[in-house]
Amino acid sequence: MQVIIDNLPLYLNGLVRTLSICLYSGVLALVLGIIAAGFRVSPLPPLRATGTSWVNVLRNCPLTVVLFFMAFGLPELGINGSYFWFGTIGLALYTSAFVCEAIRSGINAVPAGQAEAARAVGLTFGQSLSLVVLPQAIRTVIPPLGNVFIAMIKNSAIVGAFGVGGDLFAAGDTLTSARGLAVLPVLTGVVLGYLVITIPAGLLLGGIERKVAIAR
Repeated sequence: MQVIIDNLPLYLNGLVRTLSICLYSGVLALVLGIIAAGFRVSPLPPLRATGTSWVNVLRNCPLTVVLFFMAFGLPELGINGSYFWFGTIGLALYTSAFVCEAIRSGINAVPAGQAEAARAVGLTFGQSLSLVVLPQAIRTVIPPLGNVFIAMIKNSAIVGAFGVGGDLFAAGDTLTSARGLAVLPVLTGVVLGYLVITIPAGLLLGGIERKVAIAR
């Protein structure tokens, strides 16, 4: 514990950096996942094909390959930027495929009569999806979405391995490699940092799930 206490500022900075990665990635993944889910259930074949391809490619591609492409492939194409944004966007793209499938499962759980009633009163597909179907679907997708986002938080450690800098992974690497401290206490601090993020996130999602269940 003394190692953690002595290097607490470094751990706190890593915690804040990791939270930034997770926040930006989570928001972007949620937006992209909702759009892809809309494509997946669209009546237009080109949109369905686009959504299906998006999910199949990203879900079946290892996260490390996605991050390698973002960090080293994009600069080869003339697209330059910081590793922080490359890693964050790569994590968001990868996570969006799982978000899409979680939301699509919720959409499919909504009775078909709801969408038919929406169309009967003159709503377009986009309106019926956003105003009628999605508000009902979100109640059933909170548990799987919670699992997806918890997994995303843990996957942020892989993003740190690509040289983002300043995150919890980098903090552990600095203490063991640059300062030569013992690995076990250093990694204990890193694990505690991730638990500080994941446990409150799980409790928050559990609270939201209970509130939604009461509102049904």
